Amino acid sequence: MGRAFEYRRAAKEKRWDKMSKVFPKLGKLITIAAKESGPDPDLNPKLRQAIQNAKAENMPKDNIDSAIKRALGKDAESMVEIVYEGKGPHGVLVMVECATDNTTRTVANVKSYFNKAGGSFVPSGSLEFMFSRKAVFEFEMKQDFDVEELELELIDAGLEEIEVHEGRAFAYADFTNFGSLHQALEDMKIEIITSKLQRFPNSPVEFSEEQMIDIEKFLDKVEEDDDVQAVYTNIA
Repeated sequence: MGRAFEYRRAAKEKRWDKMSKVFPKLGKLITIAAKESGPDPDLNPKLRQAIQNAKAENMPKDNIDSAIKRALGKDAESMVEIVYEGKGPHGVLVMVECATDNTTRTVANVKSYFNKAGGSFVPSGSLEFMFSRKAVFEFEMKQDFDVEELELELIDAGLEEIEVHEGRAFAYADFTNFGSLHQALEDMKIEIITSKLQRFPNSPVEFSEEQMIDIEKFLDKVEEDDDVQAVYTNIA
């Protein structure tokens, strides 16, 4: 699970670096979170999470504050999160998470990417059973941390597993245990770098190198869209 996540995550971040669009994308999530439950991160866990992830990407404080202020304006009234599902080139299964203030524009754009790549949308909910939704917490694996002890401490909070990659730890739990695991990590004074809900394929599929060229071109196009927040596939 972790390795597949890391592969897609690294590929996505590499593209985002080229695009220079990561701040507006993160800003939308901050605005939506503030609009839903208020502008105070101490009273709004979703906003606290969004700010935390923005800081991990070195988003300036002024940008964060502006995103929160936008939630109080009329422009934020139509801002929503929406998920599109479809099949891309060579039958790859794709779930596209978006944040938008214009669903008509967003669905038209995303659908065109699928169509041009020889893919198509599928009815909403068709792919849900093909993916597992997990809470993923990233934090620094300090020298005094013992993985087995951490697992024992966090298992009652819903922890499923911890993986360590180059000094960074990734804790996984079912998405329903996001809040409990987040609180447990905070209670242990562990500084969370990022905390997100990710989708992992239940039956990953291997694609050939030639097929992956077409798939990656398609994914590049989808992820470049300003309204697209995350893209998940069943790539092994």
